[in-house]
Amino acid sequence: MSIAELFDSEFKNRIKGRFSAAVRVLYADEGKFDPDEKKFLDKLAVKLDISDEEYNEILKDPLKYPLNPPYLHVDRLEYLYNISRVVHHDHHLGDKQETLLRKFAVALGFNHKNVDKIVTKALMLADKKVDLDTFTDEMQHMDN
Repeated sequence: MSIAELFDSEFKNRIKGRFSAAVRVLYADEGKFDPDEKKFLDKLAVKLDISDEEYNEILKDPLKYPLNPPYLHVDRLEYLYNISRVVHHDHHLGDKQETLLRKFAVALGFNHKNVDKIVTKALMLADKKVDLDTFTDEMQHMDN
């Protein structure tokens, strides 16, 4: 196996792990997805280049791929930035955008007390289409 193949394989497994984490977050509530969450996962799979076979495999056993939760606050903000953009872009979710993003924010380890404010700010910044640096700065200084 060449170094390029090793990196490609590692990257693909990390992507599968992130998709698997999304499945776990949405599946955790009631052990099933509502139709809007399922549509969201369908679109997320396409964005992450998850094949139909991989998609079905992950839905069947989301624990198969390891979680790599972000430890540093700045890394959690980067994850939140990425998922906020995906959730915001998915306009069919309507009012469920906040509910869905709240689930992800809590799963990323953001404080339950502040999660509503964090989600509101994240979606507002996603609406403005800010870059990662601006998002991170704004989120780090939202109480100032």
